[in-house]
Amino acid sequence: MTTTTLAVLVPLLPFLGALAGLLCGRRAPGFVRPLAVLPTLGAAVLAVLVALRHSGGQDIDTATELTPTGSVPIELSLHLDGFAVLVAVLVGVVATCVQLYSTAYLREDPRYPSYAALVSLFTSAMLLVVYSGDLMVLLVGWEIMGICSYFLVGHYWETEAARSASLKAFLVTKLGDVPFLIGLFALATDAGSFRITKILDTVAAGGLDHPTLIALLLLAGVAGKSAQFPLHTWLPDAMAGPTPVSALIHAATMVAAGVYFIARLLPVFAASRAALVVMAVMAAVTMIGSALAALAQDDIKRVLAYSTIGQLGYMTGALAVGDRGAAVFHLLSHGAFKALLFLGAGVIIHAAGTNSLAAMTRMDGLAKRIPDVFWTMTIALLALAAVPPFAGFFSKEAVLVAAEHTATGHAEFAPAAAGWFVLVAGVLTALLTAAYATRLWLMAFRGRGAAAPDHGRQPLAMTGVLWLLAVPSVAFGLAAGPLADWFDGKELAPTLTTSLLGTGASLLGAMLTYALWQRATAKAAPASVTATAASEAAVTSAAQAPEVEEIAPAGAASAVPVSGYTPAADTPVADPGKVLLGPLHRHAADGFHLDAVYDRLFVRPVQAAAGLVRFLDREVVDTYVRGAGAAPRLLGTLVRRAQTGNVQSYLSALLAGAVVLAIATAVLANVNAGS
Repeated sequence: MTTTTLAVLVPLLPFLGALAGLLCGRRAPGFVRPLAVLPTLGAAVLAVLVALRHSGGQDIDTATELTPTGSVPIELSLHLDGFAVLVAVLVGVVATCVQLYSTAYLREDPRYPSYAALVSLFTSAMLLVVYSGDLMVLLVGWEIMGICSYFLVGHYWETEAARSASLKAFLVTKLGDVPFLIGLFALATDAGSFRITKILDTVAAGGLDHPTLIALLLLAGVAGKSAQFPLHTWLPDAMAGPTPVSALIHAATMVAAGVYFIARLLPVFAASRAALVVMAVMAAVTMIGSALAALAQDDIKRVLAYSTIGQLGYMTGALAVGDRGAAVFHLLSHGAFKALLFLGAGVIIHAAGTNSLAAMTRMDGLAKRIPDVFWTMTIALLALAAVPPFAGFFSKEAVLVAAEHTATGHAEFAPAAAGWFVLVAGVLTALLTAAYATRLWLMAFRGRGAAAPDHGRQPLAMTGVLWLLAVPSVAFGLAAGPLADWFDGKELAPTLTTSLLGTGASLLGAMLTYALWQRATAKAAPASVTATAASEAAVTSAAQAPEVEEIAPAGAASAVPVSGYTPAADTPVADPGKVLLGPLHRHAADGFHLDAVYDRLFVRPVQAAAGLVRFLDREVVDTYVRGAGAAPRLLGTLVRRAQTGNVQSYLSALLAGAVVLAIATAVLANVNAGS
């Protein structure tokens, strides 16, 4: 079987699995889980085979015209390069882990068949984006992902949070998709084709008439899809969906699509130095702002959501300085440890019965209750904090090296200003990332207070995938050297300068957070002991009480605790984030009030305009409509009153009318004679 045939089957298998799941899910429930896992697993295996056959060698490009469309044809094409085949492996592996994890996580959910089918369709759409060599076909996968995210984020539609989050995600991403679509058509018009290879040839020949406008239009769509400032506000709210969906969206699909798109078409953006500077500023603001917000969040999933936004900022920053190899390397590394973090967070939420880090801080022994999660989450957080030798260190350093290279004036086309923006923001974000990663680890696993509830051992389907994802979180960075051939032949090794800056900042952030934690817990110790003693009886009775039924499936963000246990509310909470941020904490916890700004600038004016339109429709347009109906009705009333049935009245009216007509005729005749 040829490599091209295998590549066609990679997105096709999850699509067929989704179709079969939707058709047979309710009629044959026993086949739901195999139809969810096996096609996705098959796609992952085939993606690995495609990557092995490619091996960083010659690009594979093939196409067939779908239908004649005039001057700009639309073609069903494949474009397989080193970036595409590796990202496809990431998508396949993470999607398989998510499907396996979901079989246990949502085992009691009556809507699991539709959920599993949508996840498969989501995976198929992302794989179509990865392998597509035509922008119109890529757009199909791009939009299908947006639709799937709407349904998956709103899976728990009974809750207001899920309904609002799904609608917000859909509207914000569609807001970016409008200029994105315009940019695609403008790009195809200049290049005369939607084929990526032909577009890149046109760019190389200097054939773009409006490079800055096209780049900025495309960047708007990428900002919406990849949750970059200022269109990032949908991603933290999307945590209202099931945790496996969060892992899939944040690690391998949806948000990764925007970064991958720029990497594919980087020469288009590089044709405009202004666009690269805008991209660098956007990345810098995204990195720092999201890291500050993550440091102030109480919901464990929102911490990870803001973390994703910041790491995507690193990738966008690498692209802004012209190094797509560093961007995709960090995308792959981040996909592994971020999927591990979200799936591990799902187990923590199920074990603790809450999303709140403050509540977890009042629990003792949570790490011992879930040892698999404790160790794998520790690995993932070390990778997130870019501590050597974990994967995040190497990929983050690749970004900083690229930024340093550009800042010192050694880049081919990226301006030095872009390099300085990314380098300074990247080092500061490294400090903040280590700080909130350490804060999360301490508050989740080093709580003090009443004993954590014991819900028994977690299913193997949930813990097994954590260890599977822990392997690349540790070892993927060691592949930086061998992967150079896959990434345009550029070396990805860290330099001494960036290693000292990045690692020093990370260690400083971690040590400062730990010191503040120790100080806060020491002050809270006496009150904590009193609160613990006061709640021992309640904890004992709760441990003996039967489990209560959840409002939502186990692990859901909106679920009530899975037992009668509630941590002592009067136990002091040690939160180093409040000390680090000081007066900024309140604003950072609310995402720096960006939603409120959008509400005043856009939502309220739109609502006011809608109210005005409704008033005009009701009071003006409807008035004319009612008037148009009232006039015939009045005339009909007058005519009806004239129909008395009295023949004498009819004859009198006829005679009077004849007299009036005669007089009128005589008057008109005299007037005409006189003139």
